[in-house]
Amino acid sequence: MPDRPDYSALTRGQIALLERISTGDTGLAMLGRLVRLAQDVLGALGAGFAEYGPGHGRVIACAGRCAGALGRRVTVPEADRTQFLPLDALDDAIAGRGDGTDIRYVLGTPCAVGDAVVGALYVSYGEGGEPGPEHHAVLELLAATAGHLYGRQAGFPVHGDGPVVAALADGLAVVDRDRVVQLWNPAAERLTGRTAAEALHHELPFPVPPPGQVLVHHLPSGRRLKVTAGDLPRTPAMRVVTFRDSTDQDRRHEDRDLFVAVTSHELRTPVTVIKGYADTLTNHWDSLGDQGRQDAVRAIGARAGELARLVDRLLSATSEDGEVGGAPPGPFDLADALRAAAAALPAGLRRRLVLENLPGDLPKAFGDRDSLATILTELATNADKYSPAETEVTVTAAGDESTVTFRVADRGIGIRPEHVERAFERYWQGTAGAGAGLGLYLVRRIVERQHGWVSLRPRQGGGTVAEVRFPRA
Repeated sequence: MPDRPDYSALTRGQIALLERISTGDTGLAMLGRLVRLAQDVLGALGAGFAEYGPGHGRVIACAGRCAGALGRRVTVPEADRTQFLPLDALDDAIAGRGDGTDIRYVLGTPCAVGDAVVGALYVSYGEGGEPGPEHHAVLELLAATAGHLYGRQAGFPVHGDGPVVAALADGLAVVDRDRVVQLWNPAAERLTGRTAAEALHHELPFPVPPPGQVLVHHLPSGRRLKVTAGDLPRTPAMRVVTFRDSTDQDRRHEDRDLFVAVTSHELRTPVTVIKGYADTLTNHWDSLGDQGRQDAVRAIGARAGELARLVDRLLSATSEDGEVGGAPPGPFDLADALRAAAAALPAGLRRRLVLENLPGDLPKAFGDRDSLATILTELATNADKYSPAETEVTVTAAGDESTVTFRVADRGIGIRPEHVERAFERYWQGTAGAGAGLGLYLVRRIVERQHGWVSLRPRQGGGTVAEVRFPRA
C-alpha cells in the first residue's frame, strides 16, 4: 500500500462529489462513487460499503477486488471505531470475502448519522504493512461524507425513507383547547422530526382523537403514528396526547392481508385449468378419443406441477426466518445444472433464453443442485416480464478462487440503483401490477441458505443483470 493517501485525487474527488450532492444527487449512485474514490485515494485492492439494518447488514456498494461481494449479507460488528484487521478475524463482520485470494486485511470505519450507526465503509489490502494514521483519517472523512448522504434520507435500501433513528419511547404532548402545544417531550421530537422550539406554541401537526379512541396518522416521512388522547386531570382545558410508531406493526398486518390476496390470485389459474380438464374428461370421455384424452391428462399433469411449485413458493414466503426446503449442500457442476434447469423451463421462456458462456472447465460449486431449477425459473421469469419480447435473456457463468457465479442478463427497462436491494423484499413491486413480488425474495432466501449471495445491478447499455454466487467446492 502507498505510504500516504493520494491527496490530489481526494481533493478532486471530494469536490466532484459535493458538486453532485449540491445539485440533488444522492442514494446508491453517489455512494458507489464514494466507494470507488476510497479505493483510489487509499491505494486499496478494493472497497465497499455495508449498510446495517435490524439484525444484520448487507454490502450495497463495492469496487475493485471486492466487487463480487455486492448483495452479500454480513453480521454487524460491535466495534464503533476504525479498525485494521486480518480478513479471517472479521468472520464476514464487515466486508465478507473478496474475489481475490491476495486480499488479506480490511481497514473499516463506522458511518453514523448523529448517534445512529447506519453502516461501515471499508477498504481491502494485500500484504504490505499496516496503513498509517493518515489512511485512517481519510477513510473517516469519506465515511462522514457517506453519513451526509444518509442524512438526506433518500435512495438507500434500509435508511432511505424516513428518519434514521427509530423512536425508542412514546411521544407525549400537552395541548390546549385550540390544539396549541404546551409540552413536547424528546420522544415526540424523534418521532415527528419537529424540535421542541418548532412545536411549542404552535398547533399540533395531526388531529386529536376523542378519548378512548385510536387514530392512525401518516407522516410525510412514511412513518405511521398511533395516536391516543385524554383529558388532563384537574385541568379540563388541557389534553394529553400520546403517540407511538406503529409502522412495522401495521405493515405486518398489510403483509398478512396481501399474502392472502396473492395466494388466492396465484392459485386460481392452475386450479381452474385442472378442474376444467377434469370436467371435460368426466363429461366427454367417449367423444374425446385417445388423443384428446391424452392431451387433457398431459395438461392436468403440467398444471399440477405448476400448482406444486406455486405452493412451495407461497409457503416459503410465509416466514422471514424459516427454512426453505432443499437438500443439504454439496459439490455440483453448475454448468450442467444450468443446462438441465433451462431445459425444464416453460417453452416460452426456453425460446428466449440463450446459454451464452458456460465453460467446460468451470470449477465445482458448493450448494443444492436441485435448487437451480427454482432459482433460474424465477430470474428468467423476472427478466421476461420486464424486457421486450424480441430481446434475448442471456445466461453466463464463471469461476474464481473462492466462488462460482452465474448471471442472467436482459435488455429490459432496467432497475434504478436505489431499487437494487428493495427488489428482494417480500411483496415489493417495481411496477404497478407487475406481479406478486415473491420471486426475488425467494431466490435470495434459497441462495443464502447455501451460503451464497445474489445481487442485481443495471446493465450497461440498458437492462438488468442478476448475479448469483455460490462458494467454490
